[in-house]
Amino acid sequence: MKTAYSFLLIVLISTFTFAQKKELTLKDAIVGSRSYLRPEQLKSLQWRDNEHYVLVSNDTLLQYSCNKNNPDALLTLSDFQEFSLSRFPAFKFIDSRTIQFRHSQHLVLFNIEKKTVSLQLSIPENAENLSFCETSKTLAYTKGQNLFVLNKDGETQITFDSEKGILNGHYVHRREFGITKGIFWSSTGKQVAFYHKDESMVNDYPLVDFMAREAEYTPIKYPMAGMKSHQVSVGIYDLESGKTIFLNTGEPDEHYLTNISWGPNDKFIYLAELNRGQDHMQMNKYEVSSGEKVKTLFEETSSTYVEPQHPLVFSSSNPDQFYYWTRKDGWFHLYLYDTSGKQIRQITKGNWEVTNFYGADKKYVYIQSTKESPIERHLYKVKITNGEITRLDRAAGTHQAKFSSDFNHLLDQWEAFDVPGQTDLSTSEGKLVRTINKADNPVADFQFGKNEIITIKANDDSTNLYGRLILPPNFNQTKKYPTIIYVYGGPHAQLINNTWHNDVRWWQYYMASHGFILFTVDSRGSGNRGAAFENVIHRNLGIAETADQMRGIEYLKSLPYVDANRIGVHGWSYGGFMTLNLMLRHSETFKAGVAGGPVVDWSMYEIMYGERYMDMPQENPTGYQEANMTEHVNSLQGKLMLIHGAQDPTVVMQHSMKFLRECVRQNKPVDFFTYPTHPHNVRGKDRVHLMDKVSQYFLDYL
Repeated sequence: MKTAYSFLLIVLISTFTFAQKKELTLKDAIVGSRSYLRPEQLKSLQWRDNEHYVLVSNDTLLQYSCNKNNPDALLTLSDFQEFSLSRFPAFKFIDSRTIQFRHSQHLVLFNIEKKTVSLQLSIPENAENLSFCETSKTLAYTKGQNLFVLNKDGETQITFDSEKGILNGHYVHRREFGITKGIFWSSTGKQVAFYHKDESMVNDYPLVDFMAREAEYTPIKYPMAGMKSHQVSVGIYDLESGKTIFLNTGEPDEHYLTNISWGPNDKFIYLAELNRGQDHMQMNKYEVSSGEKVKTLFEETSSTYVEPQHPLVFSSSNPDQFYYWTRKDGWFHLYLYDTSGKQIRQITKGNWEVTNFYGADKKYVYIQSTKESPIERHLYKVKITNGEITRLDRAAGTHQAKFSSDFNHLLDQWEAFDVPGQTDLSTSEGKLVRTINKADNPVADFQFGKNEIITIKANDDSTNLYGRLILPPNFNQTKKYPTIIYVYGGPHAQLINNTWHNDVRWWQYYMASHGFILFTVDSRGSGNRGAAFENVIHRNLGIAETADQMRGIEYLKSLPYVDANRIGVHGWSYGGFMTLNLMLRHSETFKAGVAGGPVVDWSMYEIMYGERYMDMPQENPTGYQEANMTEHVNSLQGKLMLIHGAQDPTVVMQHSMKFLRECVRQNKPVDFFTYPTHPHNVRGKDRVHLMDKVSQYFLDYL
């Protein structure tokens, strides 16, 4: 009797404890996930030198030795009195004694030993695209169309363009091909390369600012697939001579100049040059003094597309050799070349991807990869001479590294489903020195349903796909639940990962708490699974991805607790396109859908991305027609809402307008909502409004 009583008491206590768990609010899901419910992260964790790392705690800069765990205080907030800072500034080391930070309109170099300012540059109010050269202590930036440099001697204007449609020092090719900036310093800091973009031949695309007293016309340059593209050249400015030369990149004008790399002695600069068809890449070497091409080092071709994404990394021990990170064998791997263009060897091999390249010493390259699993990331060193690979971390999950400059130690920052975040100090032999930090679980008091990763077969019946299934709290397997598919499905994205809570978006937990099952699958076409996995979508966007998503639906329908008559789908951008594909191609399956910022017609999408996957409309008319969602409106049965930012410069509003017009023409009921001040994504406090609208749609119709 006593045993039975004890057991009953335990059950009652457990039930009461579970009942006391908090329920996630929409604010928690949208705002909290990025702030008060985000796991603690170490602030400003970085290496000072090969033996010491630092971090900021309670507005004090602490230094730790690799050999002992007792910190020394290097700086406190009071050491910055002249700047009247309210908190310790974000900073980076430019050498072991000097940190760089920005305060208001000032770029500051601060000596942490003397606790004095060694350089302070006043940044012009209208300066953008800032790029600081640590070697020459010079800041480059753009103001309007032109490029400037600033150092202790003052400001110098480099370019003097005033014609409409000309930009210098800005990113080009709409940030495709790994391009994130338009300013590139040489290693000595005596020269700076920059992009010169001429988009005067590209039509003005109309965007309207509806918030002005009278709506204001705010056009952008938007080169659509099959139309005129902007033209790009590369300039090199010499700070000592004050002269600028442009590389003679030749004809045709419509090509892509990507992955700018300076050689170690600043005599040569390297470009990955890609034809407009994106199926032929040349790695070209130019002489800096003349701008003339020296030679083509090597070429890559493909029956689908070549997508260079990474610049050359020159060997620190041999200036005549460099590492190149490419997918030319079907997987992203590292290769060693010499500056004549000869491939010395392929360093990494296998049916897995190198997802980060941290650098190299004389014996090893140091990488992050998917070698263990497509849904995990682990750290390795690979012997350059024979490809022998050694794993440097110990636990399942997703690992990222900060290596000391001599590569003897690394800071391993990692997470897994039940690990909100952990930071370990290890040696490059894989030995754990110490655990620096374990983040607390900020949602320990919340009530969540089961979250698991599942594996299904793609529509080819051989490829494994990974999915994430989330069940409602207080799940009852005898009940039938409605299900929401959250979808993306396009290149360069992966939604299923062994990270904290399996990379879930907290909105999915929020909807689960309202009685929904949430399901996501990374179909073929998505990222980090090799070229064949991605290239299956070439010239036929929406076909293979939709077939794979329907394999996910088959899996769901096999579960006794899924209500097959109440299935909905939601996605944004490419996911909005996929939402329409699923709603229209399988209208009998989906009862409700919300498509955000959807691509409707790929002929209205920009050249660089659109032509890579679809070729030009005139080259692939059948593919473009089949992928045009207005061609499938007649199949619409379920409840569908489109949402679009009125200022969207990525997937322009024209997509939704044409889809809505076709729905009206065919007398198909459809709902629509726009966010008047937002571009492609709705961020900030308005995102709560957005996700409340999405949530309510499924609550109303599922």
